[in-house]
Amino acid sequence: MEHIARDADISPVAALIAEPTRAAILTALLGGRALAAGELARISGVSAATASAHLARLLDGGLVAVVRQGRHRYYRLAGHEVAEVLEVLARISARPPVRSLRQSRQARQLEEARTCYDHLAGRAGVGLLDRLRESGCFEAEAGLTEAGERLLAGLGVDVAGARESRRRFAPECLDWTERRAHLGGALGAAITEVLFERDWLRRGAVPRAVLVTDEGREGLSALFAGKELTSHTPVT
Repeated sequence: MEHIARDADISPVAALIAEPTRAAILTALLGGRALAAGELARISGVSAATASAHLARLLDGGLVAVVRQGRHRYYRLAGHEVAEVLEVLARISARPPVRSLRQSRQARQLEEARTCYDHLAGRAGVGLLDRLRESGCFEAEAGLTEAGERLLAGLGVDVAGARESRRRFAPECLDWTERRAHLGGALGAAITEVLFERDWLRRGAVPRAVLVTDEGREGLSALFAGKELTSHTPVT
């Protein structure tokens, strides 16, 4: 039997992601925050010992990294590349059935606004990119325009630093719930960081969920000449 040369051996990584508990752990870390093993065990519905065993596998496979604070250890995704793979898998995967009112509420919160590792996603993220386009700040072919660079610099976004990053500058990222694009890459991350710093965005109680504050709505509305952040239901 003839063996065909491959560009990369993807099977070990695919096998790590495919296991349900490890997939749940990785998905929980898509919010961009480092979490303790105990919290990851609770989120994934397994014992602490089981979660620790899976985390060891993920560490060995290079999919997660450890952040140490004193005697405590926290886990995060190893990088934005891992997050991008997980987001692509989410787009081509079936949505899990909603079996309770709590799950329905959590799903709505994630659909409204969430972090896609380090940039804004959900309706809020899609709406933000829509407003950038409508105001002439972002174009499909050219990307960020001069007008967009001035607007974001005025907001406090380090556009130059984002351009110098080793990751892609401003790719359009297909949102797995909206099926339309939000802004990813180094620029999407830089914008989201500033929105959190201004308290225009806050972390929600549900992992990955984000709340757009009243101050954020007002600020973004003024920034885009009175346009709403989202074209759908407001985030509550």
